[in-house]
Amino acid sequence: MASKPGILTDWPRKPLGSFKYIILAPWVIHSTYSFVTKDKSERDFVYFSIFPFLLWRMLHSQIWISLSRYWTGKFKNFKASNSTKLTEKESLGRSNTAEWNTILSRIRNQGIWNVTSALVQDRWDTNDSSNTCGSGGVPLLLVSQSASPPLPLLSLSFSPSFLNCHRAYNLPTIMSDFFMAAVIHPFAEHIVYFMLFAIPTVATLLTGTASIVSLFGYVTYIDFMNFLGHCNCELIPKWVFSLFPPLKYLMYTPSFHSLHHTQFRTNYSLFMPLYDYIYGTMDKSTDELYETSLKREAESSLDVVHLTHLTTPESIYHLRLGFASLASRPLTSNWYLWLIWPVTLWSMMVTWLYGRTFVVERHRYSKLRLQTWAIPKYSIQYFLQRQKESISSLIEDAILDAEERGAKGEEINRYGEVYVERNPTLNVKIVDGSSLAVAVVLNSIPKGTTQVVLTGKLTKVAYALAFTLCQRGIQVVTLHEHEYLKLKKWLKNESESNLVLSRNYAQKIWLVGDGLYKKEQQKAQKGTLFIPFSQLPPKQFRKDCSYHSMPAMVIPKSLENLHSCENWLPRRVMSAWRIAAIVHALEGWNEHECGLYTMSDVEKVWQASLGHGFQPLVFPTQSKYN
Repeated sequence: MASKPGILTDWPRKPLGSFKYIILAPWVIHSTYSFVTKDKSERDFVYFSIFPFLLWRMLHSQIWISLSRYWTGKFKNFKASNSTKLTEKESLGRSNTAEWNTILSRIRNQGIWNVTSALVQDRWDTNDSSNTCGSGGVPLLLVSQSASPPLPLLSLSFSPSFLNCHRAYNLPTIMSDFFMAAVIHPFAEHIVYFMLFAIPTVATLLTGTASIVSLFGYVTYIDFMNFLGHCNCELIPKWVFSLFPPLKYLMYTPSFHSLHHTQFRTNYSLFMPLYDYIYGTMDKSTDELYETSLKREAESSLDVVHLTHLTTPESIYHLRLGFASLASRPLTSNWYLWLIWPVTLWSMMVTWLYGRTFVVERHRYSKLRLQTWAIPKYSIQYFLQRQKESISSLIEDAILDAEERGAKGEEINRYGEVYVERNPTLNVKIVDGSSLAVAVVLNSIPKGTTQVVLTGKLTKVAYALAFTLCQRGIQVVTLHEHEYLKLKKWLKNESESNLVLSRNYAQKIWLVGDGLYKKEQQKAQKGTLFIPFSQLPPKQFRKDCSYHSMPAMVIPKSLENLHSCENWLPRRVMSAWRIAAIVHALEGWNEHECGLYTMSDVEKVWQASLGHGFQPLVFPTQSKYN
């Protein structure tokens, strides 16, 4: 944060907050109206195409953001040498939080600024008959039909000016007035950079060589190089510079620019290191860092892997690889995602073609290194017979990969027993988390309860709940005969008298799994508390009843780098199934918890979770998850 922010630090539209986009409304309305009502010969395609180009810039940036987050989760970060070493925490957060979020924000700010400027220029051009660009043009943006000079050559014209401005803004006196963070551009700085970046465009205007293609290509090139410099993973192979040695002075690398963000007094150049060589501001460790960063090793050792999968087609946006603003909130159906269905379709095709488990997030808690891996399969595919072999193969490959990296625990759905049978010498421990899920549900039931309804799809957790409650003398009521018979067979005459088949719906505590429909909910008494034991919360049809969350706990503050929500849960709340594997590794337990008949001691797991700082959710949870 700047110690004494300057008068032009904030953008003029800051008081508008999210309503800043209203600035674009007059242009959107006018350009669309003009395009629809005018004849083809009179339509101003340039004027109308600014908004699609702004969307392209945002999509372009999102692609780089997703790639960068994937690389940061999977690979080791820059191994800066000497005084440029980053801590693990700094390295994890560098590209994923502040930088990429502010880069995307900058794209939006620039888009609003550029469009607003274009509108003013367009109106000026329309009223100025002497202007050579013609009526309805946008003089500083797009105009002529001729070919333009090569874009890298154009950027040579303002690179020295950019370096000097960049260097000046990094002076202590200037930084105290304006700089908030490494990539946030205050309004004053943006004005300067905007004028510098306009030099090539103005040059093509004056020489009569400007065109839509040249401008779109130029801005896309600027964005591409900007994203390349901030992606936090070295992408330029050594053979490229060996093939054309002068390229070393004409094109920067991610490792080159990362040193500017850690040293602040070196590597100022905009894309071209040539000027840092000329001005003597080249960091001496640049070449060494480039060499070490090229190795880009995957995280070779880890302790806990959380294996998950995609749910709906839109869930790809909810991952941290997608939209941070969506990932930071509980998963809900957002109508505006339908507006980007082509991107959704494209993401689905990518997951199908990629066909391998991919890293979503990397965390650290205590001495444990944690990762979340996602299987590129959607929920509906788990119910298709032809997909079962493929899914099983992906899960087994993930387990063996975790084994190779030395993982201690792996949380996995579908109980995982089959994978232990196939690989009897596994050192990695497979934890389905059922014991902690049972413990969370048991501790969510109000004290003094003597009867509960248990209904929905019967799972390992449901059977364990029925057994434990009957053992404790609490009557378990089932509403359907097939559920009653299955549970009775499971209990094997142990506390069987506490299992009851009834349809009077008088009980106020319902333990519910998947398949609780509206018709059944409507039969419950007013004031009933629904407590899910499944990983999917029930749809909430009753306003006169309470709904607890799925089995979950609040995580300790020391668990780092957790920026996204887990499906329907709030921030920094984690499902019991996921927490169980972490506790398993922290305790050093040396047994699997998988298979329908294998479960850890419920009370032991519960106390261990509390001992490591995981806390129960406030009861009851009133948040709406559907």
